[in-house]
Amino acid sequence: MSFFIFLYFSFLLFLFHVASSGQPLCHDSERSALLRFKESLSINKSASSDDPSAYSKTARWNLEEDGDCCLWDGVRCNEETGYVVELDLSSSCLYGFINSTSTLFNLVHLQWLSLAYNNFNYSIIPSGIMNLSSLLHLNLSDSHFSGQIPPEMLQLSNLESLDLSGYYQLQLQHPGLESLVEKLTNLKVLDLHYVNISSSLPQVLTNLSSLEFLSLRYCNLEGNIPSSIHNFNNLIHLDLSSNKFQGQIPSEILELSQLEYLDLSWNFNSSIGNLLQLRQPGGLRSVVEKLTNLKWLRLSFVNISSPLPDSLGNLSSLTYLSLYRCNLQDS
Repeated sequence: MSFFIFLYFSFLLFLFHVASSGQPLCHDSERSALLRFKESLSINKSASSDDPSAYSKTARWNLEEDGDCCLWDGVRCNEETGYVVELDLSSSCLYGFINSTSTLFNLVHLQWLSLAYNNFNYSIIPSGIMNLSSLLHLNLSDSHFSGQIPPEMLQLSNLESLDLSGYYQLQLQHPGLESLVEKLTNLKVLDLHYVNISSSLPQVLTNLSSLEFLSLRYCNLEGNIPSSIHNFNNLIHLDLSSNKFQGQIPSEILELSQLEYLDLSWNFNSSIGNLLQLRQPGGLRSVVEKLTNLKWLRLSFVNISSPLPDSLGNLSSLTYLSLYRCNLQDS
């Protein structure tokens, strides 16, 4: 008899578990915030036209089919608390404006947010972004924001990854790059290509010793590449191409032994007619003998003025090489 009683209570516990696990995990306030955010924008396939696989992730967000927002496309919740911690709406065909009153900024537990490859109609990034103080990852790339990056973004001190790249519309001038790197000291990934910075490369940038990925391509940067670049000892990807850097490439760049991607191409200051130069002792030979993990090397329009070293063939992982217009000499 006791065995059957045990089975009976075990069955009741099982039913209770099934019933409880079927209950919506997400909080009513966050479900409402997501629905109101969805309603504030329209769906337009051309808003994500650069991505042929784009589709509307928010199209099936509704209460009728499933009230548990943690199961909605692009949403992930903390399994213990039920709070929304990730929102991936990249390539979701979203079109419209986001302002600081958007209910998006009510999702204060977010740690991961991507709105990349949508079209926010050249609106500015809202100052309400500062409410998302738990963010570790923020991707607003190719999403048609414009204007000055708001100073409130500098309050996101937990950020480890920041991608604001694309379309020449954003500016980082007041505050500038120096202020950004002084505040966001935990960054491991920083992608600002096509953001108009219009300054020299601040020395404090190299204080970000945890950086693994840095892209500042087409940022209208000028001056010299600082010798303190060797502080980036965890750097895997470095792209400083298509700016106005001049002078010598510092020999300290050879200390970045983890580099797999290096692009210093197309740096030219038309006002003084000066190319970036790689002319320290060893030149290109030193690069290929020190940076042995390179998979991508692009030095187009860098004045090398030395022969092509035989040791170049030792870069067994190299998949891309461009030395166009480098003034290479015969050996």
